[in-house]
Amino acid sequence: MAALLDLVIKNVRVVRPNRNAVDLLDIGIKDGKFARIAPDIRPEDAKQVFDGRNQLAFPGLVDAHMHVGIYHPLAQDAVTESKAAAMGGVTSSLNYIRTGHYYLNRGGPNRGLMKEALELSQGNFWVDYGYHVAPIDPCHIDEMEPLLNEYGVPSFKIFMFYGGYGLHGRSSSQNDFLMIAPEDRYDIAHFEFIMRSARRMMDAHPDIAAHISVSLHCELAEILTAYSKIVESEGKLTGLRAYSAARPPHSEGLAIWIASYLAYETDCLNINLLHLSSAKAIDAALKMRDVFPHINFKREVTVGHLLLDVDCECAVHAKVNPPIRPREDVEVLWQAVLNRDVDWIVSDHACCSAEQKWSKDDPDNIWLAKSGFGGTEWLLSGVFSEGSKRGMSYSHMAELLCWNPAQRYGLLNKGDIAAGYDADLVLLDPHESFVVRGAESESHQGYTPFEGQELTGRVKSTFLRGEPVYHNGNIVGPARGQYLRRPSARILT
Repeated sequence: MAALLDLVIKNVRVVRPNRNAVDLLDIGIKDGKFARIAPDIRPEDAKQVFDGRNQLAFPGLVDAHMHVGIYHPLAQDAVTESKAAAMGGVTSSLNYIRTGHYYLNRGGPNRGLMKEALELSQGNFWVDYGYHVAPIDPCHIDEMEPLLNEYGVPSFKIFMFYGGYGLHGRSSSQNDFLMIAPEDRYDIAHFEFIMRSARRMMDAHPDIAAHISVSLHCELAEILTAYSKIVESEGKLTGLRAYSAARPPHSEGLAIWIASYLAYETDCLNINLLHLSSAKAIDAALKMRDVFPHINFKREVTVGHLLLDVDCECAVHAKVNPPIRPREDVEVLWQAVLNRDVDWIVSDHACCSAEQKWSKDDPDNIWLAKSGFGGTEWLLSGVFSEGSKRGMSYSHMAELLCWNPAQRYGLLNKGDIAAGYDADLVLLDPHESFVVRGAESESHQGYTPFEGQELTGRVKSTFLRGEPVYHNGNIVGPARGQYLRRPSARILT
């Protein structure tokens, strides 16, 4: 007699990436893995039975761009923000981290940073978690391969605008902000050396070279500095329109051209262009794809840039880098999504609580507000709601939210509902509409720039490796999140 399944989830419409059919099936789970996906699995073949009530079953989301510990202690942020992720159907959270001010507020070697980050993370995540690391200090270049070998970190980030600009605006001393020596520079030459190091790693590890990548935040400090001065001194614009004008789209476009040529020069084959926010950024990214077809570019957008524009009432709540853009740019982003010119959609979640986000003395002043906001809890519902209106297929959603980021970043046991994969699953009611309320989120943030938006498609249950972590509005059970060493073992079928 075959061993009993641990759990069977009955009566769900299974959404899989790269497949058009959405079939009514049952899902059998054993030892934290999907074991059987078939119609009419007998209840007596499982220890537990869960009725999926004809809901859509998506693979657990891979939110490949999050930040924990940027504005609050990492151990605290891990708890609240991973709970927010679980309520949004996210089961794998990949977080950016670096030395310098914010995060752990420390300089020095990245191996020490990773050791401390993992100690603070242990036991505090309700979803599985991993880290991308930004090499800031020149000493970090030689640490990239040890981070891969010792910690399973194959993905690295460049903040192009940090060369002369701070997280929130002009900086009088970037070396102090980044905690690097006075003689060191965080500049285009440093970015080149990061790419050359990544290329050496690809050569040294050909079996996992496809998962070694460099990601870039593409904005240029010189343009931001000049335009911020102009916009502020003229005083004609306020709020999100002012911030968008101060960080103009051509800064994104030009940075993408520079990053792409550096990739060509260094033969760094795997490049991720993060949170593209404008028509000019999309145009530049697609032109670079055509100019350098041998470079495996991936293009990312965020749910915030897809759901918000400069005229939304959220104002300073939605300050983020790169900025929220005019509606014309939003529509170009959506067209790129529908054209399959975007590879994945993320939240860029960075919890910034109200007491930190805006000035108490001048709460409407966009220049005094902090950058970043949360959104992982609305990731699936936001994409589902707006994407459905635009004719987007469910399988395409699963590719952008689950499969594509999992494949790129080496989560080879995530992103699909198939035998042998981790039993990460989210059940969504496609007919339930709701109004977004920040007060209902598990996040510590306490507000949301999506406040008042009506979305259709509500997450009802989230399972992590076969165990429920969220159900009908409540976090369930203890923190079960495990650290994700990457790349994971490839699934053989």
